[in-house]
Order: sequence, then C-alpha cells, then structure tokens
Amino acid sequence: MTRPFKRPTDLAAVAALARALPAGDQVTAAAAAARQHRLTKPHGSLGRLEEIAIWLARWQGRQPPTLDRVLTVVFAGNHGVAVHGISAFPIEVTHQMVENFAVGGAAINQLTRAAGSELVVVPLALDRPTRDFTVASAMDDGELMEALLAGWDSVTVPLDLLLVGEMGIGNTTAAAALCAALYGGGGVAWAGPGTGVDAEGVRRKAMVIDAACERHGGAFSDPLACLARVGGRELAAMVGAVLAARHQGVPVLLDGFVTTAAAAVLHRLSPDGLDHCLAAHASAEPAHVRLLASLGLDPLLRLGMRLGEASGAAVALAVARSALAAHTGMQSFDEARVAPPHGG
Repeated sequence: MTRPFKRPTDLAAVAALARALPAGDQVTAAAAAARQHRLTKPHGSLGRLEEIAIWLARWQGRQPPTLDRVLTVVFAGNHGVAVHGISAFPIEVTHQMVENFAVGGAAINQLTRAAGSELVVVPLALDRPTRDFTVASAMDDGELMEALLAGWDSVTVPLDLLLVGEMGIGNTTAAAALCAALYGGGGVAWAGPGTGVDAEGVRRKAMVIDAACERHGGAFSDPLACLARVGGRELAAMVGAVLAARHQGVPVLLDGFVTTAAAAVLHRLSPDGLDHCLAAHASAEPAHVRLLASLGLDPLLRLGMRLGEASGAAVALAVARSALAAHTGMQSFDEARVAPPHGG
C-alpha cells in the first residue's frame, strides 16, 4: 500500500509524523480473517500463524498478502561511551563486522539468504563515534536528524516487509540508557551482559547509565531528546526506518533488545506507533522481555539469541513465510469438499 512519501525536514516534522500515523486497512484484515475461518482446519488451530497472515494483510492493504519483496536493513554505528569498558570488544569491531557483512561472512548473510530477504548494510559515520553520554549529549540535533533520515531513506518502496537490525559496539549500553530515559528504573533495571561481559562489566554498565540519567534527566520528557542524549546513530536510523515504513504501508519485524529500544521512542511519541510491528523474538538480554512487556509486544520466537544484526528477525521471516503459505495455499472447506465444523 504505497502512499505519498513525506520526507521530514526537521525534528519537529519527525515528531509530527510520529503522531499522525496511518491506520491499517481493516477491510483487508477482515477479508483475511474470513479466509482463515473457511480453511480446512479447526478455527484458530494454526495459532499465531493465522495472526501473522491477518497482520500482513492489514498493513500491506491487500488480501491475499505477499512476501515477494522483503528487505533487511542493518544499521551500524559506534559509541563514545565504549571508553568505559562496557563491551567485551573494542569499537574497531564494528567496522570489521561491516566488512564481514560485505563479503557475506556474517550470521545475517546466511540467515537472510535462507529466509529469502535482500540485505542492505548502512554504516553511519563509523569514524566519528557518538560522544560519551556521561559527559555530553551523544548527538546534537543535526547529527540526530542525519541519522533519522538515513533510516527513513533506507525504506525504498514498494516493499512487502521490512526487517530492521543493528551492529555497534557499545549499543546495548546505549539501548539500556535509552530505556531508562524513556521508562525510568535506572541502570540496574536495564543493564545486561550484551556482548558477554561479566558481572563486573554489567555493574559498570549500570553505573554509566545512572551517570547519564543524572546528567541528562531534565531532557527526558521528550522521546526524541532522549534519543539524542543517550542513544546512537544506528538506534536513530532504526527509528527513522520504522516510522517511514508506517507511512509507506510496510509491516515491520523488529529484532532484539537494541532494535526494540529504538522502536520504543515511537511508542512513547504515540501509543499506536508500533501497531505495524511484530516482535520477532525475545532475546537472551534480560531487559528485552521487560521492554517487550512495556510495549505490549508478544515475541514470535524464544530461541535464546542475543546476536543482533537482525538475526532473530530473519529467523522469524521463515515463520511469516510459513504463515503466508498456509493462508494462500490451503483449500477452503467448500473447495476441498470437506464438511465444515458445526456452526461453520
């Protein structure tokens, strides 16, 4: 369902677009639900596969929905807060992993190939890490807008489904700080092992988050200001991509903790800001389940993954393809000459 493309020009326009959101197509959703009711199975017996098919129809604005044009976008950014030793890896790894993506050697290359998605990787000023947000705002308004637009521009319609993910050493700390800014609770509530730091590393992360909240707390009433103060370029780009997808009639599969933290900005700007999104999975990062509950998102999968890179979303794409295959390929009771259930 392609709509006129209204590219925002400033942060006020971004906020306005996040609060003036097109709704899904209830007519196509009802048609998809009616088809599910007629298929040769007990009603509801395919569980969430039925929900996924109806969700695709609602947000694509067509019945039957399709998954011919699926795009996975991975945004990469570096974080100044990494100077505090909050990651098991140095920030050089972000650039090295981007090179690995380019040659097809990363997990997401294999998973998108298996699931049938195009993969695009967008590095964001990797030679200019965001500022250490314990002493300054991670991004100024211009840098935030630049990153938001990088995400916005990545949504090249027509698309049937968008998967978003990230790569960035230090970004679980930024994501946790963003959650603390948006929802409160401090560092202890949101810090986790990320790339695999030990208990002392998690304690350092919590202290860094608390320091950021103390410095920037006065700005936390504005979700976009939260993103600028304690976020990162790749988080901002995911906000822009998810918002553009909504305005272009493209449903979205969200990946793990960092992706969901970025998407939470849109939820704080508008309670229905993520209605076009499904949570692909619940990651092993402890705060992810808490965040999903805050957003009212029920994850499709629970596989203990914590890689990022849109890897969980790519696995969930295979589930979505199964949902679509059942929705479009099964016969109705009439077509199969099978007696429907009593009352059906």
